[in-house]
Amino acid sequence: MQRLFSTFPNGWPGCGLLLLRLSCGAPPLLIGSARLWGAQLDAAFGLDLLSCAAALSILVGFWTPLAASSQAVLQGLLAFSGATFEWAPLALAITDVSLVMLGPGSLSMDARLYGRKRIDLGRSPRMP
Repeated sequence: MQRLFSTFPNGWPGCGLLLLRLSCGAPPLLIGSARLWGAQLDAAFGLDLLSCAAALSILVGFWTPLAASSQAVLQGLLAFSGATFEWAPLALAITDVSLVMLGPGSLSMDARLYGRKRIDLGRSPRMP
């Protein structure tokens, strides 16, 4: 995962990426979970379930490139699939693509799991 991003920025840029993750993950999670409560088991149920899983992964910052790219594809399909064109899913798809390009930031699970590690060797006991 470290190879996908040059850094996991902290400070203000990291907070900005956290806000970007919140704006990418919260709307699909809220809308998808509302649809799942009264849904029947069909193809739309599977897409809503996949959208909720990807949105939850984006919110916590776990496998962010994969989750945001799948969410961008799902939102893009949703924007163009109906009888009328929808702007809101297209805007979410565009912000998901920007999240794929920028990365999750330092306040994410990806940074904790795959970010820079500090190895402190300390003193090693000498062999007699």
